[in-house]
Amino acid sequence: MSTATCPICQKPVPPRAENTSFPFCSRRCRAVDLGRWLGEEYRVPDRHADESEDELPPTRHPDRQAGDA
Repeated sequence: MSTATCPICQKPVPPRAENTSFPFCSRRCRAVDLGRWLGEEYRVPDRHADESEDELPPTRHPDRQAGDA
């Protein structure tokens, strides 16, 4: 089984059972990661404006019959 590495400092990380800061190696690295999220250094990619989720044109809605308002 391979040893996990800390995403902040790259040191080996003790298993979850022995480490309350898992997946980080220490409370310090956990706090550094939180600071990066709060400082907006990490970003989740936004959808492109032309993409939409499960959207159909209003004239072709599957639950509507022709002539329904």
